[in-house]
Amino acid sequence: MVSRYLRKEATTAFPGAGIDFAIQARMLTNVVSASVLGIEAETIDIEVNVGRGLPGTHIVGLPDAGVKEGRVRIREAIEASGFRLTPQKIVINLAPADVKKDGAVFDLPIAAGILSSCGVVPTESLSGAALVGELALDGRVRPVRGVLPIAAWAGRTGVRRLFVPERNAAEAVMAAGDCEVIPVATLGGLVARLRGEGEGEAGTPSALDTSSAENLPDLLDVRGQNVARRSLEIAAAGGHNLAFVGPPGSGKTLLAHRLPGILPTLSFQESLETTMIFSVAGLLGREGLVRNRPFRAPHHTISMAGLVGGGALVRPGEISLAHNGVLFLDELLEFPRTVLETLRQPLEDRQVTIVRARRAVRFPASFMLVAALNPCPCGHLGNPHKTCTCSATAIANYRARLSGPLIDRIDMHVDVPALAYRDLAAGEPGEASATVRQRVELARARQVHRSGKSNARMSSAELESCAVLDDGAHRLLERAVSRFALSARAVARVRRVARTIADLAGSERVAVGHLGEALQYRALDREVA
Repeated sequence: MVSRYLRKEATTAFPGAGIDFAIQARMLTNVVSASVLGIEAETIDIEVNVGRGLPGTHIVGLPDAGVKEGRVRIREAIEASGFRLTPQKIVINLAPADVKKDGAVFDLPIAAGILSSCGVVPTESLSGAALVGELALDGRVRPVRGVLPIAAWAGRTGVRRLFVPERNAAEAVMAAGDCEVIPVATLGGLVARLRGEGEGEAGTPSALDTSSAENLPDLLDVRGQNVARRSLEIAAAGGHNLAFVGPPGSGKTLLAHRLPGILPTLSFQESLETTMIFSVAGLLGREGLVRNRPFRAPHHTISMAGLVGGGALVRPGEISLAHNGVLFLDELLEFPRTVLETLRQPLEDRQVTIVRARRAVRFPASFMLVAALNPCPCGHLGNPHKTCTCSATAIANYRARLSGPLIDRIDMHVDVPALAYRDLAAGEPGEASATVRQRVELARARQVHRSGKSNARMSSAELESCAVLDDGAHRLLERAVSRFALSARAVARVRRVARTIADLAGSERVAVGHLGEALQYRALDREVA
């Protein structure tokens, strides 16, 4: 039988195809979906009204171009699934109306709403359900970004069933809690499921293994550079920012790439947070939770939006993709100064806020900054094997690309000198990363037991109570402040590093020796002085 709103055609798109059934226009249908803002999802109510009027499909509620273009995708997908819409007026409202909607995540719920309004899908079958997914012209359901935070939203808001693209199902199950995750491969399959003609299958969760992978670069590859190796261990133990200063080929990049192998393994909560960011960015593969701490190494030509996030659809930048991991900036002084200065607030607040006309989006950005830089434009200042050809003015201008406030936010500045061939050839390999990681995890456990966080994240009040200095340490620090003109922020960071050195030594108090070693890791302050 034929309705003035929809005509059913013989098809094999879903079970029961080719059987006539009565179609009654239900006019207004409500469908629940969600939109991602930052790494949090929020409810979007989709109202679909099919009725008399000038034929056309109208989408209101601050849709962007991607949502508006969905009108064509949805109509083609419906017809490819065995239905043919007759000319009619279709109004789709995305509420709340003051929140901008972007992307193609609403294709599937809008199509379900249209089919429900035309009587194909029972209205009651959409009760307690939420739908997300992009439609292809042939009716297939494509994967979308941000399904993991949407699944977490569904689990905490009482949604009973969450329909997601088949390729997003395993991702969704990880955070959905008691909400049933139902994978959808085609629009026809969704209709069959909602009409009770097909049961479908719930997604299968990936293994929730948060252990580190075995193929991370190992410190065994590093010969010599004992001071740099030691600084790497201290930085890992306390979560400190670190800068390597040295000529080309001295091993700065080699050392930085071995930092993830000695960092503590991700906790489940850290792993879930990191995975959510990768999900929103569309970088999540099929391996399930992110199990290794991220290591992001953007090129120095990266834009400001690429580093901190932004763009038309507001995606996380490199500093958020490095959340709970490492952001490595090789050739630090080749980055534009305006780009580097955007790091100052995230390094303090451990989050980044991107403000747009109608909204402010927040992404977490708790990362360790590791930088590598040459001491001068030619790179050979202080190199005993090559002569520096840079003038004093050229060196001063080169150093000026790195501002004092940004230097203050880097806890440790370490010289990495060039090694002679005999040192490389005869040098014994150092400890393996697994051995160093054991000491790092023990030191980190002491910090968590004492203050609930790593030393790099201690507040000023916590620093005063956890890193008490005796008279000798105070005198040493006073002389260092006078000689190197250390700022109050730099002094606090030196004390945090000293506290970490004491933790690695198993000491409850910060001794003069611990503070003295921490002061050695301020190469840029010494050079400026």
